[in-house]
Amino acid sequence: MKNVFSPEKIDVLILCGGEGKRLRGIIEDRPKPMAEIRGRPFLDILIDYIASQGFRRFILCAGYKGEIVRRYYKNKHGSLNILVLKESKLLGTAGAIKNAESIIKSNPFLVMNGDSFCSLDLHKFINFHKEKKASFSMVLVNTKANKDYGVVNIDSSRRIISFSEKIKAKKGVLINSGIYLFGKRIFSVIEAGKKLSLECDIFPRIVAEGFYGYVTKGRFIDIGTPDRYERAKGRFRLCHPKKLIY
Repeated sequence: MKNVFSPEKIDVLILCGGEGKRLRGIIEDRPKPMAEIRGRPFLDILIDYIASQGFRRFILCAGYKGEIVRRYYKNKHGSLNILVLKESKLLGTAGAIKNAESIIKSNPFLVMNGDSFCSLDLHKFINFHKEKKASFSMVLVNTKANKDYGVVNIDSSRRIISFSEKIKAKKGVLINSGIYLFGKRIFSVIEAGKKLSLECDIFPRIVAEGFYGYVTKGRFIDIGTPDRYERAKGRFRLCHPKKLIY
Protein backbone atom coordinates (compact mmCIF):
# COMPACT_ATOMS: atom_id res chain seq x y z
CA MET A 1 0.00 0.00 0.00
CA LYS A 2 1.28 3.45 -0.91
CA ASN A 3 2.02 5.77 1.99
CA VAL A 4 -0.05 8.85 1.15
CA PHE A 5 1.83 10.78 3.84
CA SER A 6 5.23 10.24 2.23
CA PRO A 7 6.69 13.54 0.86
CA GLU A 8 7.29 12.12 -2.62
CA LYS A 9 3.56 11.30 -2.80
CA ILE A 10 2.37 14.72 -1.63
CA ASP A 11 1.71 17.48 -4.16
CA VAL A 12 3.09 20.92 -3.28
CA LEU A 13 0.96 23.84 -4.43
CA ILE A 14 2.72 27.21 -4.29
CA LEU A 15 0.65 30.39 -4.48
CA CYS A 16 2.55 32.84 -6.67
CA GLY A 17 -0.15 34.93 -8.30
CA GLY A 18 0.11 38.13 -6.26
CA GLU A 19 0.88 41.47 -7.88
CA GLY A 20 3.47 42.61 -5.34
CA LYS A 21 2.38 46.24 -5.58
CA ARG A 22 4.47 47.33 -2.59
CA LEU A 23 7.62 45.98 -4.28
CA ARG A 24 6.84 47.25 -7.77
CA GLY A 25 9.48 49.97 -7.74
CA ILE A 26 12.15 47.50 -6.60
CA ILE A 27 11.50 44.29 -8.52
CA GLU A 28 10.13 46.00 -11.61
CA ASP A 29 7.20 44.44 -13.44
CA ARG A 30 7.39 40.83 -12.29
CA PRO A 31 5.51 38.59 -9.83
CA LYS A 32 6.61 39.00 -6.23
CA PRO A 33 7.89 35.38 -5.87
CA MET A 34 10.25 36.06 -8.80
CA ALA A 35 12.05 38.80 -6.85
CA GLU A 36 15.76 38.02 -6.91
CA ILE A 37 17.71 36.79 -3.88
CA ARG A 38 21.37 35.89 -4.35
CA GLY A 39 20.95 36.16 -8.12
CA ARG A 40 17.98 33.83 -8.44
CA PRO A 41 14.22 34.05 -7.90
CA PHE A 42 12.98 33.73 -4.33
CA LEU A 43 10.58 31.06 -5.63
CA ASP A 44 13.55 28.99 -6.79
CA ILE A 45 15.07 29.04 -3.31
CA LEU A 46 11.73 27.99 -1.84
CA ILE A 47 11.32 25.07 -4.27
CA ASP A 48 14.88 23.85 -3.65
CA TYR A 49 14.33 23.93 0.10
CA ILE A 50 11.11 21.93 -0.11
CA ALA A 51 12.59 19.47 -2.62
CA SER A 52 15.52 18.85 -0.25
CA GLN A 53 12.97 17.25 2.10
CA GLY A 54 11.77 14.74 -0.48
CA PHE A 55 8.91 16.48 -2.28
CA ARG A 56 8.87 15.99 -6.04
CA ARG A 57 5.65 17.30 -7.60
CA PHE A 58 5.07 21.06 -7.60
CA ILE A 59 2.11 23.07 -8.90
CA LEU A 60 2.83 26.78 -9.26
CA CYS A 61 -0.37 28.84 -9.24
CA ALA A 62 0.60 31.86 -11.30
CA GLY A 63 -1.53 34.94 -11.85
CA TYR A 64 -0.07 38.40 -12.33
CA LYS A 65 2.61 38.23 -15.06
CA GLY A 66 2.29 34.46 -14.91
CA GLU A 67 4.07 34.04 -18.22
CA ILE A 68 7.31 35.02 -16.46
CA VAL A 69 6.91 32.08 -14.08
CA ARG A 70 5.93 29.73 -16.91
CA ARG A 71 8.89 30.77 -19.06
CA TYR A 72 11.41 30.43 -16.23
CA TYR A 73 10.32 26.91 -15.27
CA LYS A 74 9.60 25.63 -18.79
CA ASN A 75 12.88 23.72 -19.08
CA LYS A 76 14.03 23.83 -15.46
CA HIS A 77 12.65 20.61 -14.04
CA GLY A 78 15.58 18.27 -13.43
CA SER A 79 14.31 15.47 -11.23
CA LEU A 80 11.26 17.51 -10.20
CA ASN A 81 7.82 17.60 -11.78
CA ILE A 82 6.95 21.32 -11.95
CA LEU A 83 3.63 22.39 -13.42
CA VAL A 84 2.71 26.05 -13.93
CA LEU A 85 -1.02 26.80 -13.82
CA LYS A 86 -1.76 30.32 -15.01
CA GLU A 87 -5.03 31.96 -13.95
CA SER A 88 -7.06 33.69 -16.66
CA LYS A 89 -8.05 36.22 -13.97
CA LEU A 90 -6.73 36.86 -10.48
CA LEU A 91 -8.51 34.50 -8.08
CA GLY A 92 -6.96 35.18 -4.69
CA THR A 93 -5.31 32.59 -2.48
CA ALA A 94 -8.39 30.38 -2.09
CA GLY A 95 -9.59 30.77 -5.67
CA ALA A 96 -6.18 29.68 -6.93
CA ILE A 97 -6.43 26.45 -4.95
CA LYS A 98 -9.89 25.71 -6.33
CA ASN A 99 -8.58 26.41 -9.83
CA ALA A 100 -5.96 23.67 -9.36
CA GLU A 101 -8.43 21.04 -8.12
CA SER A 102 -8.37 18.95 -11.30
CA ILE A 103 -4.59 18.49 -11.31
CA ILE A 104 -3.97 17.90 -7.60
CA LYS A 105 -3.44 14.17 -7.17
CA SER A 106 -2.59 13.72 -3.51
CA ASN A 107 -4.78 13.78 -0.43
CA PRO A 108 -3.61 15.63 1.62
CA PHE A 109 -1.61 18.21 -0.33
CA LEU A 110 0.79 20.91 0.84
CA VAL A 111 0.07 24.59 0.18
CA MET A 112 2.60 27.39 0.59
CA ASN A 113 2.71 31.12 -0.03
CA GLY A 114 5.25 31.96 -2.71
CA ASP A 115 6.44 35.14 -1.01
CA SER A 116 7.48 33.77 2.38
CA PHE A 117 9.89 31.20 3.78
CA CYS A 118 9.74 29.25 7.01
CA SER A 119 12.48 26.87 8.07
CA LEU A 120 11.00 23.69 9.48
CA ASP A 121 11.04 19.92 9.21
CA LEU A 122 8.05 19.28 6.95
CA HIS A 123 8.09 15.58 7.87
CA LYS A 124 7.18 16.54 11.45
CA PHE A 125 4.38 18.75 10.16
CA ILE A 126 3.02 15.85 8.08
CA ASN A 127 3.18 13.52 11.09
CA PHE A 128 1.35 16.11 13.21
CA HIS A 129 -1.41 16.35 10.58
CA LYS A 130 -1.67 12.56 10.47
CA GLU A 131 -1.72 12.09 14.26
CA LYS A 132 -4.44 14.72 14.66
CA LYS A 133 -6.47 13.06 11.88
CA ALA A 134 -6.92 16.60 10.65
CA SER A 135 -8.67 17.77 7.52
CA PHE A 136 -6.77 21.05 7.67
CA SER A 137 -3.50 22.03 9.36
CA MET A 138 -1.44 25.23 9.45
CA VAL A 139 2.16 25.92 10.45
CA LEU A 140 2.33 28.61 13.14
CA VAL A 141 5.34 30.72 14.09
CA ASN A 142 5.88 32.16 17.56
CA THR A 143 7.02 35.75 17.20
CA LYS A 144 7.05 39.13 18.91
CA ALA A 145 7.27 40.94 15.57
CA ASN A 146 3.57 40.53 14.96
CA LYS A 147 2.24 44.02 14.27
CA ASP A 148 1.91 43.25 10.56
CA TYR A 149 0.31 39.83 10.94
CA GLY A 150 -2.95 38.43 12.22
CA VAL A 151 -2.79 36.28 15.35
CA VAL A 152 -3.90 32.65 15.53
CA ASN A 153 -5.33 31.31 18.80
CA ILE A 154 -5.15 27.60 19.66
CA ASP A 155 -6.29 25.43 22.57
CA SER A 156 -4.27 22.87 24.55
CA SER A 157 -4.78 20.22 21.86
CA ARG A 158 -3.35 22.60 19.22
CA ARG A 159 -6.74 23.01 17.63
CA ILE A 160 -7.26 26.46 16.10
CA ILE A 161 -10.14 28.21 17.85
CA SER A 162 -10.02 31.73 16.44
CA PHE A 163 -8.17 34.37 14.47
CA SER A 164 -7.45 37.88 15.74
CA GLU A 165 -6.66 41.10 13.92
CA LYS A 166 -3.15 42.53 13.78
CA ILE A 167 -2.12 43.61 17.27
CA LYS A 168 1.01 44.84 18.98
CA ALA A 169 1.83 42.51 21.86
CA LYS A 170 4.67 42.60 24.38
CA LYS A 171 4.95 38.83 24.51
CA GLY A 172 5.20 36.33 21.69
CA VAL A 173 2.10 35.35 19.75
CA LEU A 174 1.38 32.77 17.07
CA ILE A 175 1.09 33.89 13.47
CA ASN A 176 0.20 32.11 10.26
CA SER A 177 3.33 31.10 8.31
CA GLY A 178 1.44 30.57 5.05
CA ILE A 179 2.11 26.81 5.04
CA TYR A 180 -0.82 24.37 5.12
CA LEU A 181 -1.79 20.74 4.70
CA PHE A 182 -5.29 20.39 3.27
CA GLY A 183 -7.42 17.36 2.65
CA LYS A 184 -9.53 17.47 -0.49
CA ARG A 185 -12.47 18.48 1.68
CA ILE A 186 -11.18 22.04 1.20
CA PHE A 187 -12.48 22.09 -2.37
CA SER A 188 -16.08 21.77 -1.22
CA VAL A 189 -15.92 25.05 0.71
CA ILE A 190 -14.39 27.15 -2.08
CA GLU A 191 -16.69 28.40 -4.83
CA ALA A 192 -15.30 27.99 -8.33
CA GLY A 193 -14.40 31.03 -10.42
CA LYS A 194 -14.54 33.53 -7.56
CA LYS A 195 -11.78 35.69 -6.16
CA LEU A 196 -11.52 34.44 -2.58
CA SER A 197 -9.03 34.76 0.26
CA LEU A 198 -8.07 31.82 2.47
CA GLU A 199 -7.66 34.06 5.51
CA CYS A 200 -10.80 36.15 5.10
CA ASP A 201 -13.27 33.89 3.31
CA ILE A 202 -12.35 30.26 3.96
CA PHE A 203 -10.66 29.90 7.35
CA PRO A 204 -13.68 31.26 9.28
CA ARG A 205 -15.77 28.54 7.61
CA ILE A 206 -13.50 25.61 8.46
CA VAL A 207 -12.28 26.57 11.94
CA ALA A 208 -15.07 24.47 13.48
CA GLU A 209 -14.22 21.39 11.42
CA GLY A 210 -10.94 20.36 12.99
CA PHE A 211 -8.33 22.90 11.91
CA TYR A 212 -5.01 22.36 13.74
CA GLY A 213 -1.93 24.51 14.28
CA TYR A 214 1.58 23.06 14.24
CA VAL A 215 3.94 25.37 16.13
CA THR A 216 7.52 25.70 14.92
CA LYS A 217 10.54 27.61 16.20
CA GLY A 218 11.86 27.93 12.66
CA ARG A 219 12.85 31.25 11.16
CA PHE A 220 10.10 33.06 9.25
CA ILE A 221 11.05 35.30 6.33
CA ASP A 222 8.56 37.38 4.34
CA ILE A 223 9.42 39.51 1.30
CA GLY A 224 6.11 41.39 1.11
CA THR A 225 7.44 44.91 1.72
CA PRO A 226 10.64 46.72 0.68
CA ASP A 227 12.05 46.53 4.23
CA ARG A 228 11.32 42.82 4.58
CA TYR A 229 12.72 42.10 1.14
CA GLU A 230 16.00 43.81 2.03
CA ARG A 231 16.19 41.89 5.32
CA ALA A 232 15.53 38.63 3.46
CA LYS A 233 18.37 39.33 1.05
CA GLY A 234 20.68 39.89 4.00
CA ARG A 235 19.64 36.71 5.78
CA PHE A 236 20.01 34.48 2.73
CA ARG A 237 23.35 36.11 1.91
CA LEU A 238 24.70 35.20 5.34
CA CYS A 239 23.21 31.73 5.62
CA HIS A 240 22.17 28.98 3.23
CA PRO A 241 18.41 28.24 3.49
CA LYS A 242 19.04 24.66 4.64
CA LYS A 243 20.90 25.99 7.68
CA LEU A 244 18.16 28.34 8.82
CA ILE A 245 16.51 25.73 11.07
CA TYR A 246 17.43 26.29 14.71
